[in-house]
Amino acid sequence: MPSRPPLSVTLAAAAGLLFLHLPLAFIFLYALTTEEKSYQFPPPGFTLKWFAVAWDRPDIWQALGLSLRVASVATALAIVLGTLAAAAMARYRFFGREAVSLLITLPIALPGIVTGIALRAALNLADIPFSFWTIVIGHATFCIVVVYNNAVARLRRTQGSLIEASMDLGADGFQTFRHVVLPQLGTALLAGGMLAFALSFDEVIVTTFTAGQQQTLPIWMFSELIRPRQRPVTNVVAVMVIAVTLIPILAAYYLTRDGEAVEGASK
Repeated sequence: MPSRPPLSVTLAAAAGLLFLHLPLAFIFLYALTTEEKSYQFPPPGFTLKWFAVAWDRPDIWQALGLSLRVASVATALAIVLGTLAAAAMARYRFFGREAVSLLITLPIALPGIVTGIALRAALNLADIPFSFWTIVIGHATFCIVVVYNNAVARLRRTQGSLIEASMDLGADGFQTFRHVVLPQLGTALLAGGMLAFALSFDEVIVTTFTAGQQQTLPIWMFSELIRPRQRPVTNVVAVMVIAVTLIPILAAYYLTRDGEAVEGASK
């Protein structure tokens, strides 16, 4: 039975959690304030009217819709390409295998501004106009890594004898994947997909270099902070972003809390 940690360790952990999460409380606080143009503390009063104001703002809905579409398509691409790459890395040995694996995971290790500049230079060189798909491509570069890391870790834990037995019993490649490999990969792909969706939904830096004049929800929030009209509305939208990104991250955690590592959560 594990022993209780020393009081000093408990206090240090509590202080660290407080330092990390106390700013989130201020977002909720200022989403309810009656003050429109400044962050006054303590707030002079509280109201829910800013939620109604945010609900009636068409620019918010347009930005939210774009963010959801981009995150959905980028996640779908990441699941397909990340799974295929993981299968190749886990099942086959070839010259340069480790180098290829490093190149696949490199986008999530690089600073976002480096990835953004590289993508913008490539798009300009290829004379590709900025569009919905340029944002998707930018987000897919790091979403693939999240799915790949989860899938390759699970595939390396899957016994090759199960696949061989399935093939020996007459199953073709598709049947083996559907009945043997996919059940093993299911929770890993779901967790990786949820994390990829959350990362794509709140991405700012790469989006700035690949969106052109389009505004995803995080870009809308950033522009509103620079040129504020109604500051509490920005905090209301921030509360929405917290909810949208927190749910898939928590779901990914519970799906993989049996000891499987969820890669890419620190992006």
